[in-house]
Amino acid sequence: MAKAAVATPTSELESIDRLEEKVRALVGVLERMKTDTARLNDENTRLKADISRANEENTRMRADLDAVKTRLGDAEGTRAELTALRDEREQIRSRVADMLTQIEALNL
Repeated sequence: MAKAAVATPTSELESIDRLEEKVRALVGVLERMKTDTARLNDENTRLKADISRANEENTRMRADLDAVKTRLGDAEGTRAELTALRDEREQIRSRVADMLTQIEALNL
């Protein structure tokens, strides 16, 4: 039994080989993680730029919307004014027609 506890050079080499394989595997994992981190950082930078552009576009579109709302308000005011002018025109036509009728009645 005492012989089993003593490590043989072959078993020590096998242990070192297994350790080397594990270290290589971990180095591979670290390299993949490093590559993934770099890729994710690049993607993050791109997405931040996209967000910045989207925010600028949003600001521009809000300004455009405010301008359109202002124009709509102006158009509604103009529409009300136009309606009032048309009503006034109809009243004038009606009065002129009444006046013409009265003038014709005087000439009889």
